[in-house]
Amino acid sequence: MKLTLREESTGGELLLFKEEAGFDRLFFSRDRFNKYFTIAWNPGERQTVTIDGTKYDFPANSLLTLLFNQTFSFENSAGIVAWQFNREFYCIIDHDSEVSCVGFLFSSTDHMFVQLNDPAQQKLKLLSDVFIDEFQTSDNIQNEMLLVLLKRLIIYVTRLAKSGYIPVKKLQDERFHIIRKFNLLVEANFKTEHSVSFYADVLCKSPKTLSNLFAIFNQKTPSQIIQERITVEAKRLLSYTDRSVKHITFELGFEDVPYFSNFFKKNAGLSPSDFRNSPKDSKEGK
Repeated sequence: MKLTLREESTGGELLLFKEEAGFDRLFFSRDRFNKYFTIAWNPGERQTVTIDGTKYDFPANSLLTLLFNQTFSFENSAGIVAWQFNREFYCIIDHDSEVSCVGFLFSSTDHMFVQLNDPAQQKLKLLSDVFIDEFQTSDNIQNEMLLVLLKRLIIYVTRLAKSGYIPVKKLQDERFHIIRKFNLLVEANFKTEHSVSFYADVLCKSPKTLSNLFAIFNQKTPSQIIQERITVEAKRLLSYTDRSVKHITFELGFEDVPYFSNFFKKNAGLSPSDFRNSPKDSKEGK
């Protein structure tokens, strides 16, 4: 089952998938014009999800969030319940004060699998049933009702994710917001800004302060996050496009091909050419 709501005036779209075989996403080819954020729920048995060519374990009774520019497929997509929306329907950046998920819930590098206990599963089942009912009710407030439900879903998933992510309950929210802002800045600037000092200056913090904050949350260092984001993008471009290594070097803000090649090999374990020529399931459907 695939349910779709489209706002003709804005281009906003909201989709819900349930028991839908073949549900996947190919960002660089078939789906490059459809920039959907995805919330995927696995209410059934453990299965495998492939994200940007890498396989991950998708535990039973857990949630996964995915950015609009990620390619993914599921071992058993018919067992997945998923919501997708574009920024024209609901922009999480413009409405961050409402949902507080930007720079945390959706990530290109660290894929967050949110485990659901029995009450959370029951609540999500009820919420998904209400979504389906509203999708099937055509009236003059359908868009508004579905938007309210989507906000509720995002807020609830964010709350579940934060409960398992923040190690100290009394930790000030401001510290957590700095980490979210850093992640958002990296997503927007990683192609041109590779140094921690740039992001620290924007946030009015010292590089050491940023490192200490990430350590509190058991995160990787700021430098590692920047490097991983660049590496992920390089892997995508090598896997899903025919752009030359030289082109990719300059696109990712490097001035020297050998330097980029060394950077990539250090972080990916292979040279760019060897990575491109290696067999990958991710190239299916290119």
